[in-house]
Amino acid sequence: MPANEPLDRAALDRLIAAQPPRDAFGPDTDTPALCLAATAITPRTARWLQALPCPVIAIGAATPAQLRGCDVNLPDLASARPLLANIAGTPIAAMVLVQHLRATQNLPRPDTLTIESLAYATLQQGPEFRRWQAQAPALPPIATAEPPLHLAHSGETLHITLADPRNRNAIGTQMRDALCEALDLALATTGPVHLSALGRSFSTGGEVSEFGQASDPATAHWLRSLRLPATRLAPLSPRLSAHVQGAAIGAGAEIAAFAHRLTATPAAWFQLPELKYGLIPGAGGTASLPPRIGRHRTAWMALSMARLPARTALQWGLLDAIAG
Repeated sequence: MPANEPLDRAALDRLIAAQPPRDAFGPDTDTPALCLAATAITPRTARWLQALPCPVIAIGAATPAQLRGCDVNLPDLASARPLLANIAGTPIAAMVLVQHLRATQNLPRPDTLTIESLAYATLQQGPEFRRWQAQAPALPPIATAEPPLHLAHSGETLHITLADPRNRNAIGTQMRDALCEALDLALATTGPVHLSALGRSFSTGGEVSEFGQASDPATAHWLRSLRLPATRLAPLSPRLSAHVQGAAIGAGAEIAAFAHRLTATPAAWFQLPELKYGLIPGAGGTASLPPRIGRHRTAWMALSMARLPARTALQWGLLDAIAG
């Protein structure tokens, strides 16, 4: 069988019958991901597949029962090849991503956020992130004396505006702390809350120059438990609206997806690029995105690292409307 050719049902049955050990799959193996035909998945094989320590990619139309046995469902092998290449580059992060999404798909958001933080903190001490960190150029943010966000009231609505367009509204320490304070204020009110941004981009996500500053995973998780905007956004979600223009990358997409009503300009786009750092989404995306677009499309966004244009985001349910 040619490399990466999807397994059919007979080939999958033979594989399972051979009782391969778990360490034959995932990082440091010849099978960092398993690619198979969707028609190969049965209730019996679905349970076996979802116990594997690697992403499972199903090719072809899948029934709801077959979707339970895979992490991503794609129409053809050509569309799977970019994901397979990305997984091969950072197989540990890819494994942790799909294991996390499988385990948390039926959990409340607060529990998902806790587990996401633990997984993210662990990966920040892993070899894939450390390899990226050793090669990453030092690109400090552009200094600005302006407040990183603006607050205003319009009637009963509290407007929170990301206001650091020179840094494309990246979520660095200053922006994160200001956003947490603003969201704490919002939680003390009962009216609607609207989140938007100044400039060409909604937010390009976490400030890359600040990645990995915590000394150890336990401290990283402790700090994230205290200062993660997502822990405030989750309870605010029913009365939160947001509007996106331009890029919503990483934390930008993850934060916006908490909104009960999310709109965007026609040129807006969303992206989860964390895999290239050896990480998974860590700003709450595994809690905010699956309720909107499902576990499989969330995994596709993270494993492909591809841009999701506004029109597709609307079709998938990530957006409620395109406006502005």
